[in-house]
Amino acid sequence: MITRSLLRVFLPCALAFTLSLPSIGSAQDFPSKSLRILVGASPGGGTDILARVLADKFSAGLKQSVVVENRPGASNTIAAALTAHDQPNGLTLLVATNTGQAIAPHLIKLSYDPRKDLQPVGLVAIMPNVLVVPSSSPYQNLKELLAAMKGKPGELKFASSGVGSTQHVGAEAFSLATGVKAVHIPYKGSAQAHMDIISGQVDMMFDSTSSAMSQILAGKLRPLAVTSPKRSLALPDVPTLAEQGITGADVNTWYGLFATGGTPPAIIGRLHDELIKSLQMPDVQARIKGLGGEIELMSVEQFTAMNRNEYDHYGQLLKASGIKLE
Repeated sequence: MITRSLLRVFLPCALAFTLSLPSIGSAQDFPSKSLRILVGASPGGGTDILARVLADKFSAGLKQSVVVENRPGASNTIAAALTAHDQPNGLTLLVATNTGQAIAPHLIKLSYDPRKDLQPVGLVAIMPNVLVVPSSSPYQNLKELLAAMKGKPGELKFASSGVGSTQHVGAEAFSLATGVKAVHIPYKGSAQAHMDIISGQVDMMFDSTSSAMSQILAGKLRPLAVTSPKRSLALPDVPTLAEQGITGADVNTWYGLFATGGTPPAIIGRLHDELIKSLQMPDVQARIKGLGGEIELMSVEQFTAMNRNEYDHYGQLLKASGIKLE
């Protein structure tokens, strides 16, 4: 028979033992089954490529299959919504860009809050945007292009991969900084835009290096400036906008890994560790460098702060530029 005195000793010990056991969903039993990585863009683009690189490395590191699912549309927010509304168990991940995380939320009514319903895991890569013209363009440098824009206001055309994309926002930021405007021609993706730029139907584009590098290396597009604070490692001979006297127009494309909001911290930590390990692998670094990207290792806390700061920054920029979905 258990006496009250024994209970006073036994119950606290039992409780302490129970609390010390790994909880369901802890890093110790994660993952117990396959994972999926959602991508808000079509196959073959920069987001898709990075997601498949991570899927391969995560599969090996976590010893579970990892499937990439493409859910393009609505400025990357379809895939984001699916992630936001899933179970917070770390098994559904999202490779997102600042288009979906920091720009689209100010333009589209969403069924989720990207700051609360998507948990940052870590920064994957930063792709500087680059101002390009066709190789047949008469404009050999930024000074000549600006002179033409001022001499023919509203006549030159710039392409983007869609309203509210970083390409579109980058061009509008450039307009605000210089006081000159061009006509926006939105496309459904960079590949379609490149065809019209190369053929001379469109004059320029503020594209991400991940999309433009292959055409630049093939000699079909001429880079005039990068829109990052410092020169791109992939395009070291191309000056920044700031170096050419234009400030306040820095717009990059970044890619980050997110989980469903409410995912236990232990699982987020496990995923973050796997991400950092993957980003330090030479073949992964070479792949990202080949896309014109750069790796900056961040803690979960640092990336969370960056995500929130970007949300606020683009909210102010969109308000100043007057960009709206038509």
